[in-house]
Amino acid sequence: MAEDLNYYSTLIAVADDCPVTAAEVPVARGGKPTVASLQYELISGAPYGLTQEDVLFETWLRRQDLPADLPAGRRAELREEFFSRSQACLRASPLPKRYGWGLLFDPDGRIALCPMESEEYRRLADGASRGVRTGEGGGVRVLKAMRSRRS
Repeated sequence: MAEDLNYYSTLIAVADDCPVTAAEVPVARGGKPTVASLQYELISGAPYGLTQEDVLFETWLRRQDLPADLPAGRRAELREEFFSRSQACLRASPLPKRYGWGLLFDPDGRIALCPMESEEYRRLADGASRGVRTGEGGGVRVLKAMRSRRS
């Protein structure tokens, strides 16, 4: 895996056509976890603990019919194989597209959830980002999540 797919000091803001006005916790459908519920569980369970690459891979892995106690060597092979193909980034995630969660990346590329109705989200989305987990006075780049529909 040669290319770094992670974001740094970035907020992925909710999509312009996001249907909610406050962040919602995604739920499993039909007893099976969805991409949204898995990503929510991973990121909320370890704020600033995982990178975009970690979340993409773990989400894919948990949706496969594989044993939970996969040996480390096999996990590494699967990760290499997974990233040998092009992957959609978290701008296409249902969390900022449908559920109202901003995805906030720190300077090390680690993600935390940022609910769209929060003061932190408003401040970052408006560009007033001084001193918010970004290091020495640096700013946070704001990128919109991809729209669900074409305009």
